[in-house]
Amino acid sequence: MIVSQKWLADYVDVPMSHDELVDRLTMSGLNHEGTEAVGDDSAIDLEVTSNRADCLGHIGVAREIAVLYGTELKVPDPQPKTNGQAIADHCRVSIEAAESCQKYTARLIQGVKIGPSPQWLQDRLTTLGIAIVNNVVDVTNYVMFECGQPLHAFDFAKIDGGQIIVRKAKDKEEFQAIDHKAYELNPDDCVIADASSAVAIAGVMGGADSEVSDATTDVLIESAWFAPLSVRKTARRLTLHSPSSFRFERDVDATQLDWASRRCCELILECAGGELLDGVAEAGEEPAAIEPVTLRHGQLSRILGIEIPADFVPKTLMGLGLEVTKTSNEFTTAIPPSWRKDLTREVDLVEEVGRIYGFDKVPDNAAVPMAASTRPKADRVLDRIRNVLTSAGFDEAVTASLVPEKWSDAYSPWSDQPPLTSSQPMLGVLEKASQNIGTVNLLRRSLVPNLLEVRRINEYRSNGDVDVFETAKVYLTDPKGGIPDQPTKLAIASGCDYAAMKGLVESLVDYLADGKVIAVEDCDDPLLDRDRSAKLMVEGQLLGWVGEVSKSGQKLFGLRSGSSVAELDIALLESLAVLVPQHQNQSAFPPVSRDFNFIVSDEVSWAQLESTVRGAAGKLLESVEYRETFRDEKRDGPGKKRLLLSVVLRSDDATLTGEQADAVSTSIIGDCESQLSAALVG
Repeated sequence: MIVSQKWLADYVDVPMSHDELVDRLTMSGLNHEGTEAVGDDSAIDLEVTSNRADCLGHIGVAREIAVLYGTELKVPDPQPKTNGQAIADHCRVSIEAAESCQKYTARLIQGVKIGPSPQWLQDRLTTLGIAIVNNVVDVTNYVMFECGQPLHAFDFAKIDGGQIIVRKAKDKEEFQAIDHKAYELNPDDCVIADASSAVAIAGVMGGADSEVSDATTDVLIESAWFAPLSVRKTARRLTLHSPSSFRFERDVDATQLDWASRRCCELILECAGGELLDGVAEAGEEPAAIEPVTLRHGQLSRILGIEIPADFVPKTLMGLGLEVTKTSNEFTTAIPPSWRKDLTREVDLVEEVGRIYGFDKVPDNAAVPMAASTRPKADRVLDRIRNVLTSAGFDEAVTASLVPEKWSDAYSPWSDQPPLTSSQPMLGVLEKASQNIGTVNLLRRSLVPNLLEVRRINEYRSNGDVDVFETAKVYLTDPKGGIPDQPTKLAIASGCDYAAMKGLVESLVDYLADGKVIAVEDCDDPLLDRDRSAKLMVEGQLLGWVGEVSKSGQKLFGLRSGSSVAELDIALLESLAVLVPQHQNQSAFPPVSRDFNFIVSDEVSWAQLESTVRGAAGKLLESVEYRETFRDEKRDGPGKKRLLLSVVLRSDDATLTGEQADAVSTSIIGDCESQLSAALVG
């Protein structure tokens, strides 16, 4: 926002030096971006934050100066003379898009003479870098930069039927703006229309067909409130920004519409002559009443760290335009002015009092209670785990720490030591949910049994397939009699199969640990199907287990349908986690794909084959993907199976040649033959 130093002097005394003025404004929140001399004036560039739309006009900045220096703010009281004719006989206003326009007002001046603006008006706008047009348009710009309320002047002779209709645009409605460019509108846009067509895009720009020209004699002055979101969406979609849209997007003061309209008419009568018709053509509703805010004076010292005199508070708030309704040594209650929609909480008033008192008066060692804090890595890892699993459609469960003996015995992968016993068994809900489970008095050694019970309950209640996870502590007895270990584990239970559950775990580890590869080993836990389960290792460390619940396990937990489970060590995930976002360049060169169909012994697992392929392919390998397993004893012999896989090769440096890809393929085939006795199907 650029303001004129001479213009500011119309509303407030500015005897201070320029440097002192901009320094005080900067310390109060209007950061000084620079000053440029324009003739005998100074154009001061101030940074106005989006919540301070009241400072997008000279009066708003002058109000800040007045309260900073304790001087009087002088605001004009426009009282333009009318000719006694009623505007209602000439113009009607209606609003059909109430969600985009809360209030619309119009005044009509007849018999104006379009010409150059007086020199004082031109000088003011020139200081701000605003182009000079004519006396009517210049006045609308002057008033906008005076108070922050955008205005628009229509050539009334070009308003069909004397009607102003605020409505939504028609689909693909064509509009010619005053920049003489055509725009295609849609029903999301709000327009100002007459009886036949749109004459302006609400809050953004007027139309070429109704703009004021040298032939204009009657002008209609618009002063309205348009919804910030509506104006912002239209201006951005059309890439059509203006000083008016800039202010409407930040929410103008709906109570100053009449003042701005009267002020504009008064200056037009002074600069262009004519006669103002009596009354206002208007539609819409008045803004809602503003709720009072109470400031407890003790909060000033608590938040700012300094003592501020009690009598300074009401004085400052009244200077900023608030209506003080109650005040004492302990508190002040005030109603914010209509132009300060950002003042809604006690802390907002603390900030206002603090910035006017001077944040520069707050010493570096002010006794403001502060404590440096950061979220522990464990919490951030848990957040990422929840992110992955909830994104995959899982719900988080919270289950009891105590379990019955048969659950504890059914699954205890982390320890073979006996469980800890609670002297106070759990009674009630769990015993009612499951029949014949015995006494619930053992601290859990695994989270999996609890989640299987969650699935059983939901199955019996016909809630369909329930996928759940839990992060919680398990309690493991120290074999040496010391303090029990209480590690945090992650358990997952789902109706999916082994492959899907293993894929979910791999995705989780890949997301947390930046591509760490999981190795699988045989698992012989009786709760899990031996052929469809695995022990999971990462870099030689035990991560956990994954697998489908065996038939006997389903029977033990009363499950009607199949389930897959996984339980992982969160401490290992935390140690492997890479929480800084990682970047990897995409290769600009095309990939080469090769398919392999190996005949191997039934004893050879997919994990063994995958590991061998990865080792043989080397750095050109981008991915290995399992396709299917096929058995045919007649063709391949007993105890044999075929494993079909796809390999994708890619170089970061150049396009792979056929010879390079063939060399990698030969290496893969050779290693699989030598290490796994695999035979490639021709």
